[in-house]
Amino acid sequence: MPKMPLLRPTAALATLLAFAACTGLGDLQTPQLEVLGVQMLSTDMFAQRFVVRMHVQNPNDIELPVKGIDYTLLLMGDLFAEGKTDEPFILPALGEAEFDMTVTTNFVSSFGRLISRVGGGKLENIDYELAGTLLVDKGMVRKIPFNKRGTLDFTRAMEKAK
Repeated sequence: MPKMPLLRPTAALATLLAFAACTGLGDLQTPQLEVLGVQMLSTDMFAQRFVVRMHVQNPNDIELPVKGIDYTLLLMGDLFAEGKTDEPFILPALGEAEFDMTVTTNFVSSFGRLISRVGGGKLENIDYELAGTLLVDKGMVRKIPFNKRGTLDFTRAMEKAK
C-alpha cells in the first residue's frame, strides 16, 4: 500500500509534462510549400516519371526534422500524382529548404489529360494544388497538414529544372 501514494504524484507529473510538451508545439504554423521546377526523368506510353523541385519555408521558431511527405498534386483540378516521399531533411527554425519529390504519373489518367485540356497550347499558367502532410519527428507532433494553391508555368518549370 505505501507505493500507491507515490504512484499518483508520479502519474500526475508525467501527465503535466505531456501537456506541457503538447502546448509547446501546439501553436505550430503550417510551413509554406511551393513548386519550383519539374524535370521529366523517363516516359513511355504507360507512365512518366518526374522530379518535382520544392521550396519549403518554416514560419516557426523551432527546427522541424521532416521524415517525409504524403502528398496529392492536382493540375487544373485533375489528379496528377499522389504518393509519399521518404527523403528526410531538416527545416531550420524561421528558415527554408529545398527538396526533390519523385513523381510517377499514368499517361492516360494524368499527363495526357493535362495536355488535352490545354488543347495543344502552351503549358503556361497551370493551376495546381499541392495538399498533404509533413511527417515530422518533433516531440509529440508527428503530422502537419498543408495545402498550397498556385499557378505554374509548366514549360518554364521544366526548363528551370534542367
